[in-house]
Amino acid sequence: MSSKTKIVVLHMKELVFTLIAAALGILLIYFLLFLVSSDTGSEDAPAAPPADTTSPVSALYVPGLYTTELVLNDRSVNIEVTLAENEITAIELTGLDEDIASMYPLLEPTFASIKDQVLQTQSAEDISYEPTSKYTSLVILESIKNSIEKAQP
Repeated sequence: MSSKTKIVVLHMKELVFTLIAAALGILLIYFLLFLVSSDTGSEDAPAAPPADTTSPVSALYVPGLYTTELVLNDRSVNIEVTLAENEITAIELTGLDEDIASMYPLLEPTFASIKDQVLQTQSAEDISYEPTSKYTSLVILESIKNSIEKAQP
């Protein structure tokens, strides 16, 4: 019986780098799964319950204040949509501090433009926006649509 002994030499530096790379890979996969599984809006209930439970079937919305949270650099900004039975009555941007306003200078003017259009057309569909603020506009519009969807009967 002849057995050949094999000696494996592991460099400690290579072993440590491999373990660190594996840990970072696992954390990256966990983070990506967390982002995919999390919802962009909060599931807040309406601030005011409907006063009349015998409302006509033609009502477009359940009246109330609906909020969707935007998270920007670990800080949150809320978009609040106030709805009556058949109309969008107000849209507000709350929780905007100086830090977020300075880091996202297009947020306030883009929000004001979109707000005016949504209130005028009473819909979040077919809203026009500047090509320079495309992504900001899309995030704001998605938040408004999310709040309006919460009010569907």
